[in-house]
Amino acid sequence: MIARVAHRRVAVDGVEVFYRESLPDRPDAPILLLLHGFPSASHQFRRLIDALGARYRLVAPDYPGFGHTKAPDGFTYSFDRLADIVEGFADRVLPGRFAAYLFDFGAPVGFRLALRRPERIAGLVVQNGNAYTEGLSPAARDFIALTPDTPGAERTILDLFTLEATRAQYEGGTADPELIAPEGWLLDQFFLDQPGRKQAQLALAYDYHRNVAAYPDWQAWLREHRPPTLITWGVNDPFFTEAGAKAYLRDVPDSALHLFDTGHFALEDHLPRIAPLIADFLDDNL
Repeated sequence: MIARVAHRRVAVDGVEVFYRESLPDRPDAPILLLLHGFPSASHQFRRLIDALGARYRLVAPDYPGFGHTKAPDGFTYSFDRLADIVEGFADRVLPGRFAAYLFDFGAPVGFRLALRRPERIAGLVVQNGNAYTEGLSPAARDFIALTPDTPGAERTILDLFTLEATRAQYEGGTADPELIAPEGWLLDQFFLDQPGRKQAQLALAYDYHRNVAAYPDWQAWLREHRPPTLITWGVNDPFFTEAGAKAYLRDVPDSALHLFDTGHFALEDHLPRIAPLIADFLDDNL
């Protein structure tokens, strides 16, 4: 059964947050908060929502600086502020407890939410969302080390916001690039090219080192709370390596770990294998 999906907006601290959510028939359907990555937005979850949204309530917001969400002039782009908005969004839109899907930028946003509101987190689905230093590739380490004072840093970061680089993030590491629909990276690039978006992403790039500094806090939270955790990981990710997926087992040893022969955007070509894993996880834990 294909899900009915609503596309809505809600005001959070001066930000007009766009989100999409499925409308299952069951009012008590388990809830999965879908937290997207860079350079994408909630549209990256459209096929997953179609596949599972008739049975579960899947809710996917766009962060400030991404997708259809509109932030006011002067908004400070940092991961703390993204988490502020997602926390406020969850308070307004999501009742009770929910599982969170952490992908890429969704990991630093989601773990901040978990530390602030642990009583609300019923489980985690982690897909190429890093929380361990050994999960950082050499390229990721070099990128994170960039500061505004690093010679050529701004040009290096801005080069990541080009159409060529956006497409490469989707197709890189895949066994069959023909399985990657071009609409994903084309839509990402459309939003990246909107006024003010590249400067927002530049600020987040310079702020990323704070996420690495917070890894010990996230790991301590995992050890303390031991949330039910499903890990699905594209092992050819040029940024977040297989070692980062396996590292979760130190702190949540009962996690279910599934590795896939693909790149960063594993849902794009492995949805038929990942969606049933998520369904079983939600059934078993929510």
